[in-house]
Amino acid sequence: MGRGSGIRIRGKSIQISFYWRGQRFQKTLKLEPTKQNLKYAERLRSTILLEIAQGTFDPLKYFRKKEEIDEDILISVALSGWLEAVERTLSVSTFRGYRSAVNHRLIPAFGHLKMKDLTTHAIRQWIGSLTDISNKRINNLLTPLRAIYADAYQDGQIDRNPLDRIRNLPLATKEPEPFTPEEITRILDAADPISRNLFQFAFWSGLRTSELIGLQWGDVDFKKGFVSVRRAVLRGHVKETKTKSGHRDIVLLIPAREALERQMAYTFLQGPKGRVFCHPLTRKPFYMDQEIYRFWESLLRKAGVPFRNPYQTRHTYASLLLSAGENPMFVAQQMGHRDWGMIRKRYGRWIPSADPEVGKKANALWKKSEKNGDNMVTQKNG
Repeated sequence: MGRGSGIRIRGKSIQISFYWRGQRFQKTLKLEPTKQNLKYAERLRSTILLEIAQGTFDPLKYFRKKEEIDEDILISVALSGWLEAVERTLSVSTFRGYRSAVNHRLIPAFGHLKMKDLTTHAIRQWIGSLTDISNKRINNLLTPLRAIYADAYQDGQIDRNPLDRIRNLPLATKEPEPFTPEEITRILDAADPISRNLFQFAFWSGLRTSELIGLQWGDVDFKKGFVSVRRAVLRGHVKETKTKSGHRDIVLLIPAREALERQMAYTFLQGPKGRVFCHPLTRKPFYMDQEIYRFWESLLRKAGVPFRNPYQTRHTYASLLLSAGENPMFVAQQMGHRDWGMIRKRYGRWIPSADPEVGKKANALWKKSEKNGDNMVTQKNG
């Protein structure tokens, strides 16, 4: 019990091990390795890992001294320890991303080096070799490396941090490419019934693709005309939407409502916990939003519409509402933004600015104050 998870039986004692700030700690408990004592060791180690994750760990609370420390720790060991420490604090999808970065990129590149031997020049060369991935991805790859070096420097284990002069790469901001009403019609006309329901709802609800596939019938209130957005599905894992503003009730516009009413014939009998949308071929719930891409591309090709990713349905929703003159704050609330700053920044060109009435109310106020001012002058002169 406990073997392979930081707990080892050492003769007539039990040894626990863990990583903190890039260093490996081992403590031997002078306890017989009975089932009960192994459970105690497991609880002790879990408590330590939780304190490390919360930033409250104090070695002196558990050890009189560091019983065994690897002074010249390898980067691979430090990265593995960091993963173990942060796993409980991250969402499943975020942790998987970092684990992939560590195992498939960072350890193959630097894992054989001691932490003290990594240079800024070596990091720059490595970044320059990553021609197959985006700047955003590279910045994410650097996060675990930055973390272990920041901790090691703060703890005095190294006298320099080779990442201090490595700045994050600039991110390319992609402009929204919404579909036109004509393109929407062609896409929906080319779709099978289940796909049509999915994408018609997407175009007229503004939900993210991960939110679309996480929608349940219990979230739909036809009577009040609202849909509650509470969760998203990422790689098979259901998670709560990211922020408080992400938890939202959206108004059911007529096209979105009609799509849901048609979709009832396929999935409604599954009950309140049943997923609204299903894969058009398997009729099963989507495991991840990437599955949508597989038939989305062929659908656009069939419709003769230039390819844009499915997320553009969300941008289309925003542009349609703003072009129709809907209040930007209302659009922000519908899309799960805390304020309309993001709406103004991303979709400003779709906010009407040629309103023939614009400025008239302000002019009326000026004329009123000007008139009152003239009266005051007349009275004073009199």
